[in-house]
Amino acid sequence: MSSRHRSRERALQLLYQWESSGETPETVITTYFKSLSDSIGGKIVSQDVFAEQLFHGVTRHSASLDEVIQKHASNWKLDRMALVDRNVLRIAIHEMDQGDSAPAVVIDEAIELARRFSGEKSSKFINGVLDAVRKTREASAAGN
Repeated sequence: MSSRHRSRERALQLLYQWESSGETPETVITTYFKSLSDSIGGKIVSQDVFAEQLFHGVTRHSASLDEVIQKHASNWKLDRMALVDRNVLRIAIHEMDQGDSAPAVVIDEAIELARRFSGEKSSKFINGVLDAVRKTREASAAGN
């Protein structure tokens, strides 16, 4: 497993904890990495810079990311989406916004996260939403 893939998994887990607990992002990060260290026998797990970048980016921009999701997830309300699916979409859209990875790579990674942490139907839903986001952005870029 690549380190960026592991970082995306960690970012998803951090976001899940953040959204389900209502804790501050700083508390979530501290608690998460302490629990990782505890789960592997007390060995200190170093912070994951990429996971934290994704996590903080999503937490800071969740409102605008949610607008993009809502626009492209026809017939789905955000609060009716599974927590995991919503956060997989947020991570992927945020990562597309950053432009560090090709959209196809980001979408593929998001589908893998959905398969691992959600389900087969979720991976198809995530693929459809992210492909719509990608096409909209490519059309906008071509029009400029």
